[in-house]
Amino acid sequence: MSPLAHRVRQSLEREALLPTGARVLVACSGGGDSVALGALLCELAPVASWSVAGLLHVNHRLRGAVSDEDEAFCRDVAATLGVPVTVERVDVAARARAERISIEAAGHRVRYEWFARAVREGRADLVATGHTRDDQAETVLLRLIRGAGPAGLGGIRPRIGGVVRPLLDCRREELRDYLRLRGLPHREDPSNRDERILRNRVRRRLIPFLAEHFSAAVTDVLARDASIARDDADWLDQAANAAAAEIVQYREGPLDAGGEFAGGRFEIDAARLAAAHPALARRVALQVLERAGGRRVGFDHVERLRRLAEADGTAPVAADFPGCRVERRGTLLGFTRRWGRPAPAAGAERYEYPLAVPGEVEIAAAGVRIVAERGERPARLAARGDVAALPAARITSPLMVRSWRPGDVFRPLGLGGRRKKLQDFFVDRKVPRDRRATVPLVVDDRLGIVWVAEHGLGEGARMIGSDEGVIILKIVKTGGSV
Repeated sequence: MSPLAHRVRQSLEREALLPTGARVLVACSGGGDSVALGALLCELAPVASWSVAGLLHVNHRLRGAVSDEDEAFCRDVAATLGVPVTVERVDVAARARAERISIEAAGHRVRYEWFARAVREGRADLVATGHTRDDQAETVLLRLIRGAGPAGLGGIRPRIGGVVRPLLDCRREELRDYLRLRGLPHREDPSNRDERILRNRVRRRLIPFLAEHFSAAVTDVLARDASIARDDADWLDQAANAAAAEIVQYREGPLDAGGEFAGGRFEIDAARLAAAHPALARRVALQVLERAGGRRVGFDHVERLRRLAEADGTAPVAADFPGCRVERRGTLLGFTRRWGRPAPAAGAERYEYPLAVPGEVEIAAAGVRIVAERGERPARLAARGDVAALPAARITSPLMVRSWRPGDVFRPLGLGGRRKKLQDFFVDRKVPRDRRATVPLVVDDRLGIVWVAEHGLGEGARMIGSDEGVIILKIVKTGGSV
């Protein structure tokens, strides 16, 4: 047994990745990591309690004849290793267009859908992928750049569902050395050199820079940090489950047989959520929002829910989150799944929540926050831009900030009070169709839409001679400063 195979065997046993009797399919792209994974598992299988069911190759049909050559190469690898091969062909580009996502995201979805299908159809008990310690370091940096908590910074887990990653303790260089010793070829995907892809820039520029100027062991350090973050996240999940049992009450919406929210409604004790340690409160909020809406949520959604819980007063307040609506009534936050609601343009998430004066609200869907302050009447008022002034005496607080709805009308300042469909207003302002659903609308309960953020004031915002005090609205890109 080769030294590298021995180390992989130790990793498999330590993480209990391949139980006795398991049949594992090896995901093989033809690249060095996946070919090495197949060879290592085939080397280990004769002395193991599990078996290799074969290779699984997904032809993404992205590079014409080259994709077909990758497929043929994987068939040859399977023949060399003496195992069968399963090939699936999917038009990933068409999938990306249909779902309006990147090619990389579409490819990832397609692969993992086929992994799950292979297990579901009984072709194997598990699917193994060739993620390495280098992939782990890249993932941690990517998530750090994009923003992530302990769970995200935990990086790639050794096992999620039916997918296992036996090579997370191995470096890419070690795998190439192993292939050379075995005389096994592999193919290089030219897209791995495309630095328009963020992961490739991290791999080819950022990590080498950190290794040269800060720590030669940066890859190992990041992998170690990921392991620590995973353990912390697991413990926090357990603590959040215990806290949720005390804070969350299900009402007329039991869990289904699979443990998912089946509809109806459940409630959170707002005061107890607000009083919890922020780390615990965030995790409870994350769990509840994802179970209530059946969709992934981000940090901004979690913080918005915490602000609802911490808000003073007991006046009814409602806000939309991915897949669900949250209403505050008294001391309770009630969650209701939004069934069959029309999707906004370009897949954007509808939103609606109050804006106190003074106060601010963050709009994750638009990547901005809106700040409301009281001030003095400006000498000159612009009808467009990132700042607007409203006559304080005629504004009802709180204002509402929401997304565009079909049928919305607007009375733009300067048209003598004439009404205009908001859709036509967007056309006049040359607002792209795919951005209209995220433009924040500031709405007064009596005056209607008073500001189409960054595009125009409403007639209700007209300043008259007797107006003195004003409400200043500012729109700030998320992460910026006022």
